[in-house]
Amino acid sequence: MIRKLLRKVFRRAAPGASDGPALIPAQSHGINLDEVSYAAKKVCTVLQEGGYQAFVVGGAVRDLLAKQLPKDFDVATSATPDEVKRLFRRARIIGRRFKIVHVMIGQELIEVSTFRAMVEADAAEKDEHGRILRDNEYGSQEEDALRRDFTVNALYYDPTTQNIIDYHHGVADLQQKTLRMIGDPKVRYREDPVRMLRAVRLGAKLGLTIDPAASRPIREMAELMDNVPAARLFDEMLKLLLSGHAVKCLKQLREEGLHHGLLPLLDVILEQPMGERFVWLSLENTDERVSQGKPVSPGFLFATLLWHEVLVTWEARKAKDEHAHPALFAAMDDVLGTQGEKLAITRRIAGDIKDIWALQPRFEKRSGKAPFRLLEQPRYRAGWDFLRLRALSGEIDMELVEWWEQFAHAGGNERESMLTAPAAGEGRKRRRRRKRRPAGGDGGNSGTSAGE
Repeated sequence: MIRKLLRKVFRRAAPGASDGPALIPAQSHGINLDEVSYAAKKVCTVLQEGGYQAFVVGGAVRDLLAKQLPKDFDVATSATPDEVKRLFRRARIIGRRFKIVHVMIGQELIEVSTFRAMVEADAAEKDEHGRILRDNEYGSQEEDALRRDFTVNALYYDPTTQNIIDYHHGVADLQQKTLRMIGDPKVRYREDPVRMLRAVRLGAKLGLTIDPAASRPIREMAELMDNVPAARLFDEMLKLLLSGHAVKCLKQLREEGLHHGLLPLLDVILEQPMGERFVWLSLENTDERVSQGKPVSPGFLFATLLWHEVLVTWEARKAKDEHAHPALFAAMDDVLGTQGEKLAITRRIAGDIKDIWALQPRFEKRSGKAPFRLLEQPRYRAGWDFLRLRALSGEIDMELVEWWEQFAHAGGNERESMLTAPAAGEGRKRRRRRKRRPAGGDGGNSGTSAGE
């Protein structure tokens, strides 16, 4: 119904052409030009003045229509990467599968891509599973729109005229709360399996129902995720978990069977009652922070997702009489190693995860100098937040969390009075000085001399 209404209301770019794009003017789509990034407008203006077509494209247009704040702005143009680079002083060409240009305007980075062409099925370089590896064929705006994944992403906004060009009724689909694939979903998923993740993320973020034709093949094609580079999967997983709708996304991932290619330990973790509660508390906490505009740490998030598997592995190692401290670090390596086979967690984030995990046993020590040294740790606050989630999930007593919160804000004398007596064997043992036998001394032992 809405689609028919849009066809009547919005005049066509090519009058009389039934298959032409809808040209939607500013008074109809409602996007405020002031909401569009200055850098994106500047890039479009420079390209247009250079004689090229240029539009803000994709997710930014979609989010503005949905009254959400875009995280970044991309530009699509008829100019080739080399032509774009010549127009901007701070620009560099990147990419292998499809070359794009990163243009810096002030402190903002704008990703500029050239309109892509439709190519024959056998022309693009693909792997044995059908995933496109390299595709640098340039074409028209219409071809570019046809190459995009979902109809809500095939929208072009011209900051100069403030019109939206809509080739596939994306505006109507957005209003009808439907996420629809352009083309045959099976073919599109095979070209790029990450589109299955995007379908889940966009559906959750925008409150869209995935069109049955697009959702039906996902479960049977989930195994294609195994062929996607781990680093690319990690980037996409971060977008999903930091979208502000992590709870809904992760539940949808499980329903579609996609989590096996991303978080292989998730089923094991969620089988544990405390582990399940801990994971959902963590994701709810993340969504709340995103909605409030507060920073979110990827390291903290992955630390919570994998913690209960670390606990299980740690306890198993201690049951084999391994010392607690080295057993914990070995458990960390085991879990991160298993997870790393699917997601290439960066070294920096892996370091953050380990720091948070390693702090947890130290919260048990509330005597001597240990509490003072713990407060000085750079990751103390993240460690305490993690400790609090453990208490909320029922893993530990909330009293420990409250003690540390009080200790952190107490004065010197009050802190001293809060310290507990050292547990048996907790105090530092004094090492006895060993008397060194003079070199050359006689005796029945066959020991070596100090100089050897």
